[in-house]
Amino acid sequence: MQQVNLGLIGSGTVGGGVYQAIQRNGALMASRLGVQLRVAKVAVRDVRKARAVKISPALLTTDWQSVIDDPSINLIGEFMGGTTTARTVVLNAFKQGKSVVTANKALLSAHGEELFAAAQRYGTNLYYEASVAGGIPIIKVLREGLIGNRITRLYGIVNGTCNYILSRMKLEGADFAEVLADAQRLGYAEAEPSLDIDGFDAAHKTGILASLAHGFWVNPKQIYVEGICAITQQDIQFAGQLGYTIKLLGIVKRVDAAGKPGSYAVQVSVYPALVPNTHVLGSVNGVFNAILVRGDVVGDTLYYGRGAGQDATASAVLSDLADAALDLKCGIKSRVCPFVPHERDGAVLPIGAVVSRYYVRLSVIDKPGTLAKITAILGAAKIGISSVIQPEGHEGKSVPLILMIHDATNANMEKALGKIGKLAAVKAAPVMIRVENFE
Repeated sequence: MQQVNLGLIGSGTVGGGVYQAIQRNGALMASRLGVQLRVAKVAVRDVRKARAVKISPALLTTDWQSVIDDPSINLIGEFMGGTTTARTVVLNAFKQGKSVVTANKALLSAHGEELFAAAQRYGTNLYYEASVAGGIPIIKVLREGLIGNRITRLYGIVNGTCNYILSRMKLEGADFAEVLADAQRLGYAEAEPSLDIDGFDAAHKTGILASLAHGFWVNPKQIYVEGICAITQQDIQFAGQLGYTIKLLGIVKRVDAAGKPGSYAVQVSVYPALVPNTHVLGSVNGVFNAILVRGDVVGDTLYYGRGAGQDATASAVLSDLADAALDLKCGIKSRVCPFVPHERDGAVLPIGAVVSRYYVRLSVIDKPGTLAKITAILGAAKIGISSVIQPEGHEGKSVPLILMIHDATNANMEKALGKIGKLAAVKAAPVMIRVENFE
């Protein structure tokens, strides 16, 4: 049986999980593939460090370059994380004619375009199924399963930490800070959690999916990103009264240009949104991920599963290792190209031009004429109100005022709310959360 020798760079949560999974199911994979995967070397920072996954000392080295230079090694697994040394590792492997499997979403977000071009130049391949949504095979879905579809909509709950926090806030009535502390204690959130709760982890993943779906590389700086730190228990409760739940969504949406057939831009955004309780994404709770993809031929398809963790990530890496092993067996390193830039003129729609519905919460003085002043500002901006909730209060006291707003551009809403926030009767900055109805 043909053998593929694998060199692992990094043996932390991901690398250790991959090594362990190969030991557990390597024979099963070989029986299905007709190719035996063998871990030949593992590069680590410290060979004496205690590891949760036991690796034979004979395999360990602190010199990652020696792993890449070893002529007996056919395939490299980059699991060290980061975007600097990891980039060098991948590029050096390509120069040696070796393909790479990675789970590094931050690396792809920052340097994907360069790395894909380098893989093509050196006749190698870059496999990255584990970079988005853990055990959900969404990369293969977009690159292969739905290859005959134009992707018109993609909505993703792609950060398990944020989904865990928002789920508990809704189901238990807990406050954000309390749930975040629990998430950190349980290992769902890092001690420094900003990458997750500020939306940047979701933005890395959403940018990769947008690039694959629309055939042009999305610059991370063009992605509008908003996290969940401003979501309060009050907003969770009012959303529930209105029939919605709040989720952090990665959104990739094709927007056709008016009067220009065939011309379009793509909304690529990450932000909290009100999702109807009746929609399947509204029932995705805990650390689970889910991605809805709409194709012009297939319609709506849904992908659900664990989006993070050692085993889910290792499962996705095993899928890439299987593809790489088959490619090597057939002598074709780029049977499926990692990324094909087929839309040279693709453009990201600025957030100001994005049209949405909105939930707005105001803190206002309960006195006659307050609502009239607010509606006058919205009316002047040609922004319609679909419903109003104002809990009974005491005249002269500050009370919440909830407005559900019809379709409007983000730019017009921001401008109108800026004026509303300056009214004497408005006692706090307006809170605006977008509403997604998946139309």
